[in-house]
Amino acid sequence: MPWKTIFCALSDASRVEHTLTHAAELARLHGAHLDVLSLGVARDPATHYFSGAGVSAVMVQNIFEGCHEEAAEIDSAARAVLGRQDGFFWSCDKGVAQLADLGHHVADRARFADLAVLPMPYGEGLGPELAPLTEAILFDGRIPAMVLPNTPDITLDPKRVVIAWNDGQEALRAARDALPMLQRAERVHVVVVDPPVHGPNRSDPGGLLSQFLVRHGVAVEIDVVSKTLPRIADVLLRRAQDIDADAVVMGAYGHSRVREAVFGGATRYMLEHAPLPLFMAH
Repeated sequence: MPWKTIFCALSDASRVEHTLTHAAELARLHGAHLDVLSLGVARDPATHYFSGAGVSAVMVQNIFEGCHEEAAEIDSAARAVLGRQDGFFWSCDKGVAQLADLGHHVADRARFADLAVLPMPYGEGLGPELAPLTEAILFDGRIPAMVLPNTPDITLDPKRVVIAWNDGQEALRAARDALPMLQRAERVHVVVVDPPVHGPNRSDPGGLLSQFLVRHGVAVEIDVVSKTLPRIADVLLRRAQDIDADAVVMGAYGHSRVREAVFGGATRYMLEHAPLPLFMAH
């Protein structure tokens, strides 16, 4: 399905220009409308309990007044960035939310879009709301997300793309949802790390996915590689570096979010360390 509505949820003023500049690039390329939601977030968990000890109604009111001011600041910055762009339609809205209820607010808007563009949720100085915001879009909004590293030299019209393929449902969903981008790429590498020797596709790992993509006009190569580094995510990033890839497509949270948060996983590691855009779907 083509991307005709692109969604951005912004809660950090320092990431507005970077995120929206690239989201605008994507909207122009695909003839899409860009919807922006600017959020002021009550990050203190105490605000969730209006009758909690030491939390008065006046304190809560002051906190949410600050949230409205934050949302207005982000909205103003977003309009300034988009006002310098052309070649596509856009709209801005703003709102406030408690950290505990953030997912509901974001998912209600995200589910009417085809794709979200978001900043990386982990990193020094970033707020605690960015990770649940990303998860809300992937799990509750049920749309894919293009997650941007905070580096200047990236493109959302990649010429070389890596697909992280493990024959799982999340990986297949990501490849399907990424078709508008993959069809524009010069070369797409389906990277399979240590395929199972007794699996149903052991004689042709990645073959059925490649056949599917080729029938959609995608130029595909299959790269079967060994796990020569401690993490599969490291292997994927090394392969992306070797072929000078501009983006990685992968399924998100093949394990539960709790397991990823406690024990780590490919999704969490990539969201912390990837130096290039990640196209993710769950």
